[in-house]
Amino acid sequence: MTVPRPAGRGRMKLAARCRVATEAPAFGMVVFCVILLNAALMGVETYSGLAAEYQRLLRTAEQCCLALFTLEMLLRIGAFADRPKAFFRDPWNLFDLAVVASAFVPFVRENTTLLRLLRLARVLRTARFLPHLRILLIAVGRSLPGTANFLFVGGLVLYVYAMVGWVCFAESDPGHYGSVGRAMLTLFLLTTLDGLTDAVRAGLQISRLSILYYASYALLASFVLVNVLIGVVLNSLDEAREIEDAADRDRKQPGPPPAAGPDADVRDRIATARRALDEIEASLPAQDGRSPRRLEASHTGS
Repeated sequence: MTVPRPAGRGRMKLAARCRVATEAPAFGMVVFCVILLNAALMGVETYSGLAAEYQRLLRTAEQCCLALFTLEMLLRIGAFADRPKAFFRDPWNLFDLAVVASAFVPFVRENTTLLRLLRLARVLRTARFLPHLRILLIAVGRSLPGTANFLFVGGLVLYVYAMVGWVCFAESDPGHYGSVGRAMLTLFLLTTLDGLTDAVRAGLQISRLSILYYASYALLASFVLVNVLIGVVLNSLDEAREIEDAADRDRKQPGPPPAAGPDADVRDRIATARRALDEIEASLPAQDGRSPRRLEASHTGS
């Protein structure tokens, strides 16, 4: 059985120091402010007069933001120097790395439109510093499969009612039901109940039975299906909260993944103890050019 080699002392010290820096509240606040500044700069660039007058200042500010983002990513990567694979297991780390590194790709730097879109993606990095926003984004991602099923059912209902509307109202109201496409567009706009009163009045002039058509569609599409979609989103929101709570517990108890074998528990405890000692050693000032461990060894030897 191959025993994984522990990280070197230099890498562990680097990781400990970078971890202290990245976990500091001031670090997160500074990065959050830089993200907001980057978003404000993009908004200012949409005004052609201001963009032309302060072009050099805006370009310099953008370069400064990019330099700060790059420094942030280097510190975050350095915090995982003792366990680099853990860095790539975090989706937020991968997203941040892709957004920041894309600014250095030659093709992207030359494409103004693509570069602006990627700069806009930096605004989404605020989710790292806003837990509630991060939960909402995770919930949106988790709700996509259920939303796809909802869209299929909703499209089926819309098509059936559109065909019925074409059969019943095509001759009297060709502007709204002249084809199945127009009928689907009309019913889709009625899903929000906007204009339903006018549609019912126009239908009553054709036939009194049209009230059953519009009432059943409003009940099914605007109430039943929308409530189903809300249920899917709420269920995904609960799952996102559980995922975020589990991630918070993992972040509070950092450490390498458990190794396989009968002595894995002992090795994990030794590695955790070594990491804790290295962090303490890095935080203590050196005395007489020697580290605290060397001082302790010298006292023990004497």
